[in-house]
Amino acid sequence: MSDSAGASSDRAGTLGPGAGASATGDGLRRRRRRRLLRNSGVAVALLGVAAVGVGWAVYAKLSGNITADEAAAAELARYEKERPTSLVRGAQNVLVIGSDSRSGDGNARYGRDTGTERSDTTILLHLSAGRDSATAVSLPRDLMVRVPRCHRPDGSGAGPVFTQLNYAFEAGGSACTVRTVEKLTGIRIDHHVVVDFQGFKKMVDALDGVEVCLRKPVDDKDAKLKLPAGRVTLDGEQALGYVRARKSLGNGSDTDRIDRQQRFLGALVDKVQSNDVLLNPVKLYPVLDAATSSLTTDPDLASLRGVYDLARGLRNIPTERVQFLTVPREAYARDANRDQLVQPDAEKLFTRLRTDEPVAVAAPERRTEDGDGSSPEPRDGDSPQPTFSGNTAAEHVCE
Repeated sequence: MSDSAGASSDRAGTLGPGAGASATGDGLRRRRRRRLLRNSGVAVALLGVAAVGVGWAVYAKLSGNITADEAAAAELARYEKERPTSLVRGAQNVLVIGSDSRSGDGNARYGRDTGTERSDTTILLHLSAGRDSATAVSLPRDLMVRVPRCHRPDGSGAGPVFTQLNYAFEAGGSACTVRTVEKLTGIRIDHHVVVDFQGFKKMVDALDGVEVCLRKPVDDKDAKLKLPAGRVTLDGEQALGYVRARKSLGNGSDTDRIDRQQRFLGALVDKVQSNDVLLNPVKLYPVLDAATSSLTTDPDLASLRGVYDLARGLRNIPTERVQFLTVPREAYARDANRDQLVQPDAEKLFTRLRTDEPVAVAAPERRTEDGDGSSPEPRDGDSPQPTFSGNTAAEHVCE
């Protein structure tokens, strides 16, 4: 063998399969692994960037759905010195206002738009500082109250006047309603939310309906509602008719309608918690999209972050601690079609909410009614807190 042949042989030995000269060598496999790792790293990075982009787009869309009520914030700031102060750190009071406006998309079918709007529903939601209970207090729209002087959107003034609560929204929008409720209750309103008919329907549809139980069939042409007896799941349109109906459900009074609204809201809360909506992004997104698409809120709440911070503390509250009640009231002395507060019961309730003290509601079978739509007096009994007429989200009762 020549020297060159030996050298060639030596090189072949040096660059043999063990060193990677072969297509099946370890060195080639290592290089492939390095390339795969580099490519995988790039892919993961791209996926991460895409996920952040999608997440930001979702956040921006949901936040953009909410309308910030800047005009109300400016009006409330004007009267800051006369507003109540918060007494308990961490407790929150949110005023939920259901608008009867027919001006939004799809809302004209519910009646003629006269150019004004009043609050169809007003609920004071109290969240305890420890977020271990939530108490929703319905304030009847026909409750006689003192509405302070308020500014209309065109700059003109209205009031002061002693009239129905729902006039405040017409007189000066959400700011006027907030100030009226604060003067009535002495409770500082931390946030307010205004939702119209369309927003309510979208929310129910996003949850694939909410189940209620009816003792007898319902056929109400005015409410566009036809339902069988028994347990039935309402879609958004049906749910709106259900909570607004007067002629075919109950005794036709606003008192009875409020009780029905409370039971429906309890069923809605139960549906959200039992289906783990708050913990499932796939279920949560359409609900948030629907819930935020027709909301007008104070600026501090007018973002997905604001809504999330508010809702985060609610998801661990057991349904039996999510309570619904109506402020103690009776027929107004000068007009049986209007309401007035029952004292000292109403003030007892307001004081406990101001100081974040617990209240309890009576189970439906324990409630008593005298037939005139008035609320029974709170009972102390063996409980450390007074008990008011109402229900919880854990109760499932046929009408």
